[in-house]
Amino acid sequence: MSEVDENTSTDEKTLKGPKSEKKKILLRLDPALHEQLRLWAERDFRSLNAHIEFLLRKAVHKEKD
Repeated sequence: MSEVDENTSTDEKTLKGPKSEKKKILLRLDPALHEQLRLWAERDFRSLNAHIEFLLRKAVHKEKD
């Protein structure tokens, strides 16, 4: 665990954290969809994982509106 500066507020402590706090999930995809997503991610210079996270964030944001 990392040490937190005593001058950091509780809210700041909650917002900051190691990147390892991301949740892992197993996602089963149709091979054709996987390939389409992989190619799309490659065109946008993203990893497949980053691209899927980007698309999910975009969809969630759209749902909020």
